Amino acid sequence: MTDFDTWPGGVDAEFADVLVSRPDIARLAGVKRPAVSNWERRHGDFPPPVGSGGEVERFRADEVLAWLSGRAVPGNALRPGEPVGTTYGDRFRAGLPGGTAGGLLRTVERLAGPEADRLRGPMPLDRYLLWLLHLVLNQIVKPEDGLAKAVDVFRRMVRNFDPPEETAPRHLFTELADTLDRTSAGSAQEGRAAFDHVLVLWRAAYAREGGAFLTPPSVSRVMAGALAAVRSGEVRVHDPYGRTGELLVAYLDAVAAHGDRVLPQVSGRVPEPLERQVAELNLRVHHHGRAVQLGEGSFTPALDPFADPPGAFDVLLTNPPFGRRLEDVAPPPYWRYGAAHRTEFDWLQYAVSRLAPEGRAAVLMPAGAAFNAGAAETVRAGLVEAGAVECVVALPAGLFTLTAVKTQIWFLRALGSREATDPEVLFVAAEHLGHHVTRTQRSLSDDDIERLVGEYVSWHTARAAGRSFAGTPGLSRAVPVSDIADQDHSLDPARYVPAPGQASAAGAAGPAEARDRLARLSEEITALHARADTADTEAARWLRRYGL
Repeated sequence: MTDFDTWPGGVDAEFADVLVSRPDIARLAGVKRPAVSNWERRHGDFPPPVGSGGEVERFRADEVLAWLSGRAVPGNALRPGEPVGTTYGDRFRAGLPGGTAGGLLRTVERLAGPEADRLRGPMPLDRYLLWLLHLVLNQIVKPEDGLAKAVDVFRRMVRNFDPPEETAPRHLFTELADTLDRTSAGSAQEGRAAFDHVLVLWRAAYAREGGAFLTPPSVSRVMAGALAAVRSGEVRVHDPYGRTGELLVAYLDAVAAHGDRVLPQVSGRVPEPLERQVAELNLRVHHHGRAVQLGEGSFTPALDPFADPPGAFDVLLTNPPFGRRLEDVAPPPYWRYGAAHRTEFDWLQYAVSRLAPEGRAAVLMPAGAAFNAGAAETVRAGLVEAGAVECVVALPAGLFTLTAVKTQIWFLRALGSREATDPEVLFVAAEHLGHHVTRTQRSLSDDDIERLVGEYVSWHTARAAGRSFAGTPGLSRAVPVSDIADQDHSLDPARYVPAPGQASAAGAAGPAEARDRLARLSEEITALHARADTADTEAARWLRRYGL
């Protein structure tokens, strides 16, 4: 092998013959030298040194590149011109002699951003981005990848969405294709990043009509990382409202990070054919060669209550539509805890009913589901008393691109599981975590994600070993079900986890706290009304699809 400082140039297939020192890694990744030592100390999968030049330990550049490619640069540490989603691996590769990065990704960012309006003219943005997604696939998918047939199916589907001639600027598709043909991905990671960039923008443009918002990547990683840590290996994984497959991709990523050799069986359902095709491609681009079964389903299970067999899945994770009232729906058999007058409580009961023994679920919920009264309280109380609720994580506001609604992750367990016989609920109050990536949007950092996954896994490990869980002051606390019943079965983490410096938790609410709670409730109601409007539009879209 050759030391980085003496490497004569020329790009090796994976930089396998290049050795780098810790100062090299820091300089190329754009971090301070102690950060590299911190990575080594905190992460057991950091590449080990393989050789030395004198007394200096060296590392294989290809192994370091692969590890850094999985770590995104926080929004507040991005350099000018670096887009959200840039990884330390992108920087590292670009800095290596002969290394290239950003060619395809930067071109795609330009075509999907500053130049999009000029290029598309009167063409609807979602149609333009759909074509761009198809052309990016042509750039990153090779015949030997086994995806050529899937891309061809997608191409035919995209053509079905061809706009009328008067709305498609002449030579648009030729110009896009010619521009992309002059660029290439410097790595498979960059190709996937270019695909993901267009996918997120397309889903946002497409969702404006229906309100089915893409799950933020950092939220996907928390949901998937937590479940993969406690239920990995040969398990049946399902997302009954798969959107673009982002949660299933995140789960497979988490399983791969654990080094599991036995892969899960993956399935899901999405609302319509176009989304199903996009979800399949998303899964194959990130995990090509995986057999994935995706079908089509309703926006709420009560309208199609037998789509998935009861007790069939070891892991279920989903970001379902919520905020819509259910009217004139025949009670399905899984409504064991009361009539679900709102879609979110339909999804919660459905998720529990579809879990196999010892199965686990993660469901993204509106924050109001944790404390709404009436029928919502009845369903919530039934789930809590049955031991079906494991953990509630309150997330920061501003994580979604198109809505300000506050959300929580509810972790659920199968009824009759061992832990359900002596239930307690872990509350994680994470509203203060995250950082701004734009003026209005926030994201969870890698460290935030580690903390949230770590709280759930540590609590789960303690429970399995019969130990109590102390929690983390200001972040988490495990609460017996009897204490939750005293709080009218509220599952709002803010009620149980004292903020730093606060003397007590539940039951000590003063006038200031009551006013703050009412303000949060008012904000939540406003956001849910907006969500209901978009859900109504989605229902209308479904009705139009069936000619109603």
